[in-house]
Amino acid sequence: MNEDHRRYTVLVNDAEQYALHPEAARVPGGWRPAGFSGDENACARHVDERWTDMRPPQARR
Repeated sequence: MNEDHRRYTVLVNDAEQYALHPEAARVPGGWRPAGFSGDENACARHVDERWTDMRPPQARR
């Protein structure tokens, strides 16, 4: 089984949605780094710990 050595960065947008994005790729418009990078599993865990309510910000307030 091949190990995946790609690195990702966690991105967040203005709607407080999260995404994993290849670390070496340019950040797409509307997104900004959330301050965490690592392998895919570490990034997914980071998102799971922070994005606990997927409703839009307006619905959470």
